[in-house]
Amino acid sequence: MLPEPGQPAPDFTANDQDGNTISLKDLRGQRVALYFYPKDDTPGCTAQACNLRDHQEELTAQNIKVIGVSVDGEAAHKKFVLKYDLPFPLLVDTDKKIVQDYGVWQEKKNYGKTYLGIVRTTFLIDENGIIDKVIKKVDTKAHAAQLL
Repeated sequence: MLPEPGQPAPDFTANDQDGNTISLKDLRGQRVALYFYPKDDTPGCTAQACNLRDHQEELTAQNIKVIGVSVDGEAAHKKFVLKYDLPFPLLVDTDKKIVQDYGVWQEKKNYGKTYLGIVRTTFLIDENGIIDKVIKKVDTKAHAAQLL
């Protein structure tokens, strides 16, 4: 079940691509765009990450801290960040705790096969840790505009 606007965002603590620990509770006082994406260095995920990178200044001006989450490991995240010069952290969720807490680990279908995976979704969380907005239909090429 996806958390809805007005509800407290599920707390998390995880490492980013550099091994730094990031907790939602430590980010109180700033808005957080927590975006869930299926896989590092794939076309849609790259378009989304690069769009957020290209609009980082505008997002920062609105006090929005961008954080990406996928079930890829630290090495894949680090490679992705370095390859595209991403200025925001990507959280490692190999145990799938964050994706399950946010309800984005769901059954998907592709080419007639059914499997579990991340449904691309972004949560805009306010300064007090309350979900302000849930973006279910992410435009990977114009995602920053959806946040702003």
